[in-house]
Amino acid sequence: MATPSTRILVDAGLSFKDLSARLALIGEDPRELAAVLVTHEHCDHVSGLPVLVKRLGIPIYLTRLTAPAIAWNGAVPHVETFQAGCRFSIGDIEIDSFTIPHDAADPVAYTFRAEGLKIAVVTDLGYIPESVKYHLHGADLLVLESNHDLEMLRVGPYPWPVKQRVMSRKGHLSNDDMEAFVRQDLDPSTATLILAHLSQNNNFPAQVRLVAEQALGSRSLATRLVVAEQRQPTEVFTL
Repeated sequence: MATPSTRILVDAGLSFKDLSARLALIGEDPRELAAVLVTHEHCDHVSGLPVLVKRLGIPIYLTRLTAPAIAWNGAVPHVETFQAGCRFSIGDIEIDSFTIPHDAADPVAYTFRAEGLKIAVVTDLGYIPESVKYHLHGADLLVLESNHDLEMLRVGPYPWPVKQRVMSRKGHLSNDDMEAFVRQDLDPSTATLILAHLSQNNNFPAQVRLVAEQALGSRSLATRLVVAEQRQPTEVFTL
């Protein structure tokens, strides 16, 4: 999320080297970041934080319960903690945090408002409760999880306890969950829908796109659809 004067990164699950390379591909420099917002402490979201803190020393925003759940590995972070559900600002960006159902200490998602626009970033949740739907209303751009195909997960290589965790109400959104939200609850004013956090083992981008296109078509929505992939950055979205 960026404005002309403020740049914010959500989570840091990549190494500092990989993060810098990804940012360079879109013309960005990590040294220009104003802050990093953390959603939860799972390693695919925070493994790059300790080195990032050592290299840049920028503030890390996260909930009071998430902060002690992260292994900083000798880094001394500039931590700004908040209570889940709080609203705060970084530069000219207004941020709302809200609780999501996931098996972490205190998981949150975020919406961002600046220059009359609203962006929502919501991944790593087992289902979409009404409280989350409320925060997604009115988003001009929505990043939403579409983690797995249920049948692929059921017959795939994961141990059964892991499969149960992923499918649980504190796990991850399936393609079916995403489809139901798009058919029933996606705000027609949302101009761009980015589907993200796809499982490498239990999903295919083409399948996600097909399911989402059918859901959008059922409502004749003009929302632009983008399916994010793990190995390459998406385009830069200018609103």
